[in-house]
Amino acid sequence: MKKRIQEKFKTLFGAEGTLYASAGRINLIGEHTDYNGGYVFPGAIDCGIMAAIEPNGTDLVKVFSLDMDEFVQFHLVEESIPEQAWARYIFGVGREIIKRGGKVGGFNAVFAGDVPLGAGLSSSAALESTFAFALNEIFNEGKIDKFELARIGQSTEHNYCGVKCGIMDQFASIFGKAGSLIRLNCKTLEYKYFPFNPKGYKLVLIDSCVKHELASSAYNKRRASCENAAAAIRKNHPEVEFLSDAKRLWLDEVRDQIPEEDFLRAEYVIGEVQRVLDVCDALERDDYETVGEMMYQTHFGLSRLYEVSCEELDFLNKLARKMDVTGSRVMGGGFGGCTINLVKDSLYDAFVNAAVEQFTARFGHAPKVYNVVISDGARKL
Repeated sequence: MKKRIQEKFKTLFGAEGTLYASAGRINLIGEHTDYNGGYVFPGAIDCGIMAAIEPNGTDLVKVFSLDMDEFVQFHLVEESIPEQAWARYIFGVGREIIKRGGKVGGFNAVFAGDVPLGAGLSSSAALESTFAFALNEIFNEGKIDKFELARIGQSTEHNYCGVKCGIMDQFASIFGKAGSLIRLNCKTLEYKYFPFNPKGYKLVLIDSCVKHELASSAYNKRRASCENAAAAIRKNHPEVEFLSDAKRLWLDEVRDQIPEEDFLRAEYVIGEVQRVLDVCDALERDDYETVGEMMYQTHFGLSRLYEVSCEELDFLNKLARKMDVTGSRVMGGGFGGCTINLVKDSLYDAFVNAAVEQFTARFGHAPKVYNVVISDGARKL
């Protein structure tokens, strides 16, 4: 990938670009808790976005996407929002830096990625983080801190891509550290690294290769449900800023005041916030059986209460349980994508083979398999 990017940059712009990269992410547990002010537990992975970037001395941005085989140029003014979805991420990052008083001049860029698209590994956050980190280094001497770089990526999603996401994906892409997961409090942005080198286990993603609907609209609807439940609880308990601040008992108090759908969404979130803390405690004891059981509980909640799973993901989860896989759950926004599985080394080959064979027989296409290596986040290469 690196060689292809450098060669294309030289062909297009007649020069050498400086290389920057950032990572996709997995999330061991803590799904749909980030925009509810709760805990998440992500890590950066060894797949991501790489870009060659150089300032060009004008006010025009010129970008080539190797994966899309597409060239776009634009000025960093609101009237010049690009039509291409991928270019909006780069445009948005530039605009969000400028809104915060930072500088961004014209630049040339070529980028490519090896984050599997649609697998819930957050290729968009990797793209945002690569360009946020690079433009901060190139035009602002690195003066914008890492927290703000993550917020810049999040604001790009909100303001230019129509997804009201939380901070987790961008945070993991910016702050990722090889061999560690990050417990992040999405309300306070307090974080702690937890070493993650499970001896005798592997993390493996089984990608269903399906996407059932426009997940962004369903995602925004669930976020509204959670905000509605939090608002109802706040009438009795003014200290509840986010749903993550609420106790389960307080949710029961308002059950008759909110739609059943909102109640179920909130029930899942409140339980999930606690599961993240339970998993962190278990990891400090090297208790991977508890970690795995919490993953199964999360899948149940995402499937039955939050209703973001699908037939294919439930099939993979049930197969994992049947084969005594330690932990398994849908990962990411849902409606397709991957399950993340914590598998004993001794079971790994049998599980992967069975997942591919049985899934293919049931759904008529093979799933993809990705082994997970926890890696570093945004950086200059």
